[in-house]
Amino acid sequence: WMREEAQKRIGHLYPPIEITAEMAKERPDLKPLVGQKLTVIAWLWARTVKSPNPAFSHVDVPLASTFILSSKEGKEAYVQPVIEGDQYRFTVKVGKPPASAKDGTKLARANFQCLISGTPISGDYIKSEGQAGRMGARLMAIVAEGAQNRVYLAPITEHEAIAKVQKPEWKPVGNVPAKLTGGTCVPYGMKEWGDLFTSRQLVALTTFSDLVGEARERIYQDALAVGMKEDEKGIDAGGTGAKAYAEAVSVYLAFAVSRQINRSATTLVWNRIGEKIEQVFARQAIPMTWDFPEANVFSDSTGGWSGSLEWIPKVLENLSIGSGGIAVQKDAQTQTASSLKIISTDPPYYDNISYADLSDFFYVWLRKSLRDVFPNLLSTIAVPKAEELVAAPYRHGNKEKAEHFFLTGMTQTMSSLARQAHPAGPITIYYAFKQADSETKTGTSSTGWETFLEALSRANLQLSGTWPLRTERDFGVKSGNNVLASSIVLVCRKRPTDAPTISRREFIRELNAALPEALDEMTRGAGSEHSPVAPVDLSQAIIGPGMAIFSKYAAVLEADGSPMSVRTALQQINRFLAEDDFDADSQFCLHWFEQYGWREGAYGEADVLARSKAISINGLAEVGVVHSGGGKVQLCKWADYPLAWQPESGVRPSVWESLHHLIRALRQT
Repeated sequence: WMREEAQKRIGHLYPPIEITAEMAKERPDLKPLVGQKLTVIAWLWARTVKSPNPAFSHVDVPLASTFILSSKEGKEAYVQPVIEGDQYRFTVKVGKPPASAKDGTKLARANFQCLISGTPISGDYIKSEGQAGRMGARLMAIVAEGAQNRVYLAPITEHEAIAKVQKPEWKPVGNVPAKLTGGTCVPYGMKEWGDLFTSRQLVALTTFSDLVGEARERIYQDALAVGMKEDEKGIDAGGTGAKAYAEAVSVYLAFAVSRQINRSATTLVWNRIGEKIEQVFARQAIPMTWDFPEANVFSDSTGGWSGSLEWIPKVLENLSIGSGGIAVQKDAQTQTASSLKIISTDPPYYDNISYADLSDFFYVWLRKSLRDVFPNLLSTIAVPKAEELVAAPYRHGNKEKAEHFFLTGMTQTMSSLARQAHPAGPITIYYAFKQADSETKTGTSSTGWETFLEALSRANLQLSGTWPLRTERDFGVKSGNNVLASSIVLVCRKRPTDAPTISRREFIRELNAALPEALDEMTRGAGSEHSPVAPVDLSQAIIGPGMAIFSKYAAVLEADGSPMSVRTALQQINRFLAEDDFDADSQFCLHWFEQYGWREGAYGEADVLARSKAISINGLAEVGVVHSGGGKVQLCKWADYPLAWQPESGVRPSVWESLHHLIRALRQT
């Protein structure tokens, strides 16, 4: 009903495309389609700025990252620009694209060149044009539904004109996050949420958002008509009658609108291999995109309303109705909802992702559709952010204050959980964080992992296990990217209040007594399919019994009487596993070589191993001991090492790195 109603109101903004004999003159492959009206799947746009060349400053030139439309084997298609004096137009060709089509008008990163004059266009110039409101868009190609495959067509003037409709009276307000780990589009003038959408997208999304409310009233009347009782209580007040039923269904419809929004912005990308529209949040960021697809919301193909809606009933059909669940919004540091409960939690991970900032992308639209249903939950204009327990320097002034905020808040949260948890079961905490290294006076460490473990220790939680579990989806939009494969499940119990204090020597003695048995248990059946723990996971898993010893004591005292840090404890545990005093980088390389040799391995597995050493894959790649990219990690061979190398100039020289430079020197002299 919503689709049909939207079609009546805005269907004229999404016209089909008729294949004419004139089109077929330039494209013989279109001859069988002459006379047919094809449904458009998407319009492919390139952003534009005025040429920086004074002779062509009146021309809006394209910022196209590529001219390739489809790179699928046997179905290749590409855009071919045609320059006519001081103007240009786009045509579409099928077949193997020339090498020049790969990079479009892009030179490197955010730098382009003028299509007409070849003048370089700097990233700073593009930012200034965007911030001045002078960035536009030019239609490069149209993707339509064919009988067996996608049909790529040259731009049509009428279609480009229809797309530039007047913006609706309403559009989402609020600031796009100016700082995000994975990038943001704010420097290019896209500062408010409404700036992320074309005029036509705003019209369509506003139409569907408004229809959620209209559908709610229609459902309500239908529910009354079939005899459903009316108690005048909405779902937010615990109602079970016709009103609550109508509101519940409208919530699911609002979720479908959210899914449509995720494929209806100008920060989308066109997947040239899969020939489909990828969602905004392929990763937790809103980076700038230079060419983007605009979906036809009435198409049954990629990016349409039907596709956005289809997963909602699939989920509902598979939900268990045998038991209920309760979801409430509480401050984790002060909540009491977990009193005498078995607790399993997935907390924020240091400074990696500020979910509250990203949530506004959906919240501003959900609030429009559901504010009448959940007036308290959706009372604020934007998602609350100050309380979010992440170490975001831009919120707290600097990195040190942000880390203090995180450590203090996480300690309070974990202390609260430790007090409230049911004594019959452990607390399980999921930790899935792509590590980043930080340099300290005593070397390189992985701040997030150590800070998190420190918070657990301060909260008087005793750690008894650290188990890698394969929890992360590594295909779809993540395919070929450096993504995590595992979460580390930390198994904890409350530490007794009368826990004793021991010395460093006693701690190491206890490690030496307990870890051999734990290691034997984990590696029993090694090399077979029934081996309990894979070699790359072993370093992470062994932290569990090691930290169990460390965390069961109130403190482990160093020779000078100061408490041993979590970082030092981890070094002692890792040193035991490596059976020597190798540095963390060398330990990683030894364990990785043990399983993979010189072959490639999955990034997610490498991350698990690196995390156990309190380092990161990015750090290993920067110093040059591994190759990392495309979702794979591989040790560098001696021939990959640079000819000129001085040990004292290394960022963090390791035994492994030094050894391979020696091998290279020996082989090449």
